[in-house]
Amino acid sequence: MAESLGVAVLGAGHMGADHVRRLDRVISGARVAAVADPDGERAAAAVRGIDGCAVFTDAEAALAAPGVDAVLIASPGPAHEAALTAAFSRGLPVLCEKPLASDSAAGLRLVDAECRVGRRLAQIGFMRRYDSEYRELKALLDSGRLGRPLMLHCTHRNVSSPPGFTSAMLVSSSVSHEIDATRWLLGQEITAVSVLRPRPSGGAPEGLKDPQLVLFETAEGVVVDVEIFVNSGFGYQVRCEAVCEAGSARVGDGHTMVVQSAGRAHEEVAQDYLVRFRDAYDREVREWVDATRAGRVTGPSTWDGYAASAVAEAGERALESGERVAVELAPRPELYA
Repeated sequence: MAESLGVAVLGAGHMGADHVRRLDRVISGARVAAVADPDGERAAAAVRGIDGCAVFTDAEAALAAPGVDAVLIASPGPAHEAALTAAFSRGLPVLCEKPLASDSAAGLRLVDAECRVGRRLAQIGFMRRYDSEYRELKALLDSGRLGRPLMLHCTHRNVSSPPGFTSAMLVSSSVSHEIDATRWLLGQEITAVSVLRPRPSGGAPEGLKDPQLVLFETAEGVVVDVEIFVNSGFGYQVRCEAVCEAGSARVGDGHTMVVQSAGRAHEEVAQDYLVRFRDAYDREVREWVDATRAGRVTGPSTWDGYAASAVAEAGERALESGERVAVELAPRPELYA
């Protein structure tokens, strides 16, 4: 594709607006051709100053707009199935922010829909795979220099949870990133989930079970623990340590600016994911644009999105019951072999 890739961005909220900015100002080879959001004023504000960009309140109208070659979905999760189905029916390549869909049943319907097309069209937005530190850890584990992985220790902390955030969403929304990172780093499926519930933090909204300790077991016997704490109050932190037979390796300790003054040192702590993973988002979208222009689809697949949803649902059941819950996956289609 010689000309720039015309992208329709669905959703103009916090994430969608940032992707509009990224496509317009950071990524070469692409342009924002259309934006859709139920809030027309928000959509118009996201593309202010971008010439030739059409604004819609209906997602399918944006997909049908002139000059649209591909789709970036950044709308709320419940809207993803309809948007992906519409994109598949038009043969449009898609970068879809996680989650793939609202539940694993919907995810499996999308797997089936893409298989009927006969080729991969979707990349799912698990951006940890594009973080430089996580990529270094993946390369180290794949090299075998540290022997077989035995455990992963993960930390995922947010400053505060948004309104309406539920105890189950700590697993289905936040820990979904650790679910995909575990599957990717280890090359293994997660087979069971358990959830331990410490006493809730005084900084958590009434009734929210925060923090939680989520435990994964994998097909080859690796154990993964994830501390998820979405009302830490002080910053956004994501860390992962792999413990192997011949050593360990940890990522996520990268420092931002350290200020020394008046006999004290002060280190800044990132306040949200768009700061901590800014470079990863840039790299993710850049690689998606380059691959799409070359007629290829790379990165996390629709199957990966479905698998993450299935593990998250097992985690929700484990949270509710207090018991270990096995993960059941449908057979993997050849398209994702």
